[in-house]
Amino acid sequence: MTNPTVTNFVKKYYPFAKQTQDKVGISAVAILAQAAVESAWGKSAPGNMFFGVKDTDGVNGNEQLLQTVEYLATSKAKFPVTISVTWDKTKKLYKYIVKDYFRKYKTPEECFTDHAQFFFKNSRYAKALKVKEDPFLFIDAIAKAGYATAPDYAKILRNVALMIISAIRELKV
Repeated sequence: MTNPTVTNFVKKYYPFAKQTQDKVGISAVAILAQAAVESAWGKSAPGNMFFGVKDTDGVNGNEQLLQTVEYLATSKAKFPVTISVTWDKTKKLYKYIVKDYFRKYKTPEECFTDHAQFFFKNSRYAKALKVKEDPFLFIDAIAKAGYATAPDYAKILRNVALMIISAIRELKV
């Protein structure tokens, strides 16, 4: 039996992921895995922001300044607000706790649609789009392309994708 948090998340957000898959071909499982990880299973989605997509300008009204954690090879990165920078011995990267601008949306559906378009608008995801139907290959490709700074991002997403697949089978959606 699937964890109730996973089941409830899939029940609530699978329709948006499936609609996106039907429109652009990106695996609904990969989409939901990212949404689950980036939003803590929907518990942390301020401004209907499920994917942690940054807002690059921070000035046009569709952004929000939120606290986040970033892992980088340099100690000299700039953010709107830097709270702390420490060396993570395990990851061998600098761990930043910062505030940065993220996109915000009127609805979850708008967020899911924009997330898919993000991949098509950014050439660094061209390899990922070639394997967009396979959730695991897509996950690996977006991680390699630098979607997130967490060094174990692909592993985390793959594990969540397996939970989502189980919930989809259980729910028969």
